[in-house]
Amino acid sequence: MYSFSSRVRYSELNHQKGILDSSSIINYFQDCSTFQSEDINRGLSYLQSKNRVWLLNSWQLQMIHCACLGDHITLSTWAYDFKGFYGYRNFMMRDENQEVLAVANSIWIYVDTETGRPTRIPMDYATSSGYGMEPAYPMEVAERKVDLPTNYLVLPAITVIKANIDSYNHVNNGQYIKLAEEYLPEHFMVNSMRVEYRAQAVLGTILLPLVSTQKGFITIALADEQHKPYAIIEFSGDSKE
Repeated sequence: MYSFSSRVRYSELNHQKGILDSSSIINYFQDCSTFQSEDINRGLSYLQSKNRVWLLNSWQLQMIHCACLGDHITLSTWAYDFKGFYGYRNFMMRDENQEVLAVANSIWIYVDTETGRPTRIPMDYATSSGYGMEPAYPMEVAERKVDLPTNYLVLPAITVIKANIDSYNHVNNGQYIKLAEEYLPEHFMVNSMRVEYRAQAVLGTILLPLVSTQKGFITIALADEQHKPYAIIEFSGDSKE
């Protein structure tokens, strides 16, 4: 298990609710896995030298307790399986009393950047000289695929800007979640989230938000003009009026 400690900052809060929202938690988790990769010399420079990249296929996040301004938190991550070109990774956020605040499951695809195709993960990634492997977190694993309901509202298009782009010149996975959160009702409290990434949007891409609201669920696809999703985000929760 790889861990680092931090403290919840004012700039990270959802100021309407006064807590870390799902996109901020995902950003912490993403940073945690990036730090691990850098510390074991499997980070950005290494991947670029090998013409490789990890692309995120899906997230499953469970928010158990709120994290608020000034809270001391510990972020942890570990790989629990490698199969072919798929990598499987858990994440956890705990408070200073070691109480679990949030957990996540994620699936990643190892890609050859020259061909754009998935490629087999090196065998040493699963050893102690790489990421190693530990048992998966005991959570109920949801389906990787997120379906968009047939009835949805098409909202005005948005354009991908520079702030949405990461070092690989496509929209960062956390940015899709941040964009989707804009369409949640003010009093909707998220307790879990699933995300499936289907295509890569780049600078200048036009995204159509497709929003479906059902009891306890709000599903938001960020899609092209033919309503083909780049990402689908399903929020589960309830309204706190």
